[in-house]
Amino acid sequence: MLANLKTALAARRLRQADLAFELRVAPSLISEIVHGRRKAEPHLARRIAEILNADPAWLFVEVHFIPALKRDQAVENALAI
Repeated sequence: MLANLKTALAARRLRQADLAFELRVAPSLISEIVHGRRKAEPHLARRIAEILNADPAWLFVEVHFIPALKRDQAVENALAI
């Protein structure tokens, strides 16, 4: 999954369908790219980065595993109150 791409879309309050419309491509293509089932062609990746005003290297980093966050003991104690 391309979590940074999803984050950039959310930060700009854009839906995948909005991005597809702007790029004049099928919404399914954007969905496949966002979910990591398809790589964005270089020209499309550059265009997406322009629209989202983001670095393409950051946008298209694949995330395969997000480790669980460990809770701090102080946080656990505060939540128990």
